[in-house]
Amino acid sequence: MAEEPLKSAYELAMERLRAKDKEAGIEEERPLTEAQKEEIARLRQDAQAKLAELEILHRKAVAGLTYDPTKPDAASTLEERYRTDRARVESRLESAIAKVKKG
Repeated sequence: MAEEPLKSAYELAMERLRAKDKEAGIEEERPLTEAQKEEIARLRQDAQAKLAELEILHRKAVAGLTYDPTKPDAASTLEERYRTDRARVESRLESAIAKVKKG
């Protein structure tokens, strides 16, 4: 009788998670079709372009920033707005990818 090769802790954990998902009725991911892969690539490219645009606009705004004693935290406000906009683009990308994967 041939012995099975030893499994890594990672492989054992993944097997347990798959079994747990199966019991919970969670569907295993199917391989993506070519059309889905192309759509995801397009979505990522669009998001990357939007992120580049946001970065350019942010750098321009920071470069044009002058000290105003009435608005001492203008730089931090710009930075916070930039981070929020980036997070929004990334979140929309993840949502769109999830929709494409569901079919």
